[in-house]
Amino acid sequence: MDPVVARKTWRTIEPIHSMVYFVPEAAERYAALGLRGNRMGYFASRSAAMGAASAESVIAAFYNFNPDLVRRAIPQAWTLASPAAVLVARLDAVDRALLRGLGEEVLGSSELAEAAALARRAAEGAVGDLCGRPLFAAHASLTWPDAPHLVLWHAQTLLREYRGDGHIAALLMAGLDPVEALVTHAAAGDVAVDVLRATRAWPDADWAAAGDRLRGRGLLTDADAPELTRSGHTLRQQIEDQTDAAAVRAYRALGEEGCARLRQLGRPLSQAVIATGLLDVDPARFDEPDEGSSPA
Repeated sequence: MDPVVARKTWRTIEPIHSMVYFVPEAAERYAALGLRGNRMGYFASRSAAMGAASAESVIAAFYNFNPDLVRRAIPQAWTLASPAAVLVARLDAVDRALLRGLGEEVLGSSELAEAAALARRAAEGAVGDLCGRPLFAAHASLTWPDAPHLVLWHAQTLLREYRGDGHIAALLMAGLDPVEALVTHAAAGDVAVDVLRATRAWPDADWAAAGDRLRGRGLLTDADAPELTRSGHTLRQQIEDQTDAAAVRAYRALGEEGCARLRQLGRPLSQAVIATGLLDVDPARFDEPDEGSSPA
């Protein structure tokens, strides 16, 4: 299988997973458990599959967040709500949000059920490849939900973490530390620098020092708004290619025809997720783009 197929299939379905980080239903459910603020809800909900993980474990698995940001949320979150309760709240938020955004008719459709079955087959095709993939392995240990729309969401969650773990391995092999990964990601133009700086919360000094190190390696220009040099573009493309290759095993379970069918079924669902405001991004970004866009 062409590794690009794995990337296209992941990206087409990704809005169905990633909306959980933005919808108000999630914030409301986490707040009801006593979790304070969006960041505590985010770190707790995404790491809950690992159990009552330490801050150090979350820092390692999530890779590019300022450790101080993580430590303000973890392990305190586990004194407010158990990981099991957080996982229940997360799935309930997904259920409510997808019902609000897609409606009962779509959730009960044969097309969604088929998409869910295909995505599950892909996710289950990767469960023999757990080593070195801590977030994927943790989520793979969870019980599958019953409703097709929740199966689809859970499958895409597994596929997202499977790809993400492989992406972190590629960053490590490229010698990019967490802040350098973010700086190169921003310089590549995939995500606005202000978004990355706000969400990952690294101090200005760390961001500037990472830029200096990258310029020293010849990967970043000296401009006020730095861009990747030719060597920088080459390195980022290498990282994307390695990430694509590391994700192939899951999608090989479907074959290229199965991946094409999953994209055909999933595209209108993802577009509806975006159009109804569950995920506020450009729909064209998920329509089989040619460029890579793994998380930094």
